[in-house]
Amino acid sequence: MANIGIVNAFIRITVGLTLIAWATARLARRPWCTSYLWAALLGAMKVGEGITRFCPMTALFDNMQRRQLLEEEKEAVVNPT
Repeated sequence: MANIGIVNAFIRITVGLTLIAWATARLARRPWCTSYLWAALLGAMKVGEGITRFCPMTALFDNMQRRQLLEEEKEAVVNPT
């Protein structure tokens, strides 16, 4: 189920591929530095989110908002008796 738009997906793919390229270039010079490996993994995650058009953080945020609205509706119901 897609929860991000086409433009957002293209931006995530572009930024993810850029991050992977940058981290790979840095990792080639300093293979012992693990921060570049984490950056490459983060870039790969963004590319995956762009391709599938699903972001788990967006889904979590939407789910939390939906729960808050339901709780507010339950509190707003007033018993007239």
